[in-house]
Amino acid sequence: MKKILLSSMLIASMMMFTACNSNKTEDSKEVAEEQNEQKFEDSKVEDDTEFAVAAADGGILEVKLGELAQTNGAAPSIKEFGKQMVKDHGKANEELIALAKQKNISLPMSLSDEKQKKVDDLASKKGKDFDKAYASFMVDDHQEDINDFQEAAKDGKDPEIKAWAAEKVPTLQHHLEMAKKMKDAVK
Repeated sequence: MKKILLSSMLIASMMMFTACNSNKTEDSKEVAEEQNEQKFEDSKVEDDTEFAVAAADGGILEVKLGELAQTNGAAPSIKEFGKQMVKDHGKANEELIALAKQKNISLPMSLSDEKQKKVDDLASKKGKDFDKAYASFMVDDHQEDINDFQEAAKDGKDPEIKAWAAEKVPTLQHHLEMAKKMKDAVK
């Protein structure tokens, strides 16, 4: 009887271990959001944490797409813009990581599933097809980013997150103008 009970417990333990270590990877953005919800539940800075998570996810996307632009793009303006995105968004990502660490905010360290799909879509394109799709996406994406950052700068509760968001708006606006020119050039 003890052997049966011990065997049953061993099998149950193995099944639980296997279930906990399944091959399905979790969305890094969702994990960060869940951790922040637990840490900042009912806090007045909950919106700030959501902004920080989204900004990190977007920043990682900009860097990855900038790297992709340098390899898959045909036009020199696309390659140069990609290089600028890696530099500027890489720096902004480092600043955000430092700020989040100071505030105990969890950030995603890899792309969300949604953003990864965009990378995969653009990675399948080369040359002029890539240039057109990338330029168009950069215009749309930077317009959204500007709106999100302006909202965080205006309505945020944490003064340091508000200041960081406000500081990034002029750079994002410059990126948008560059992206519009780039889009017109690759039509």
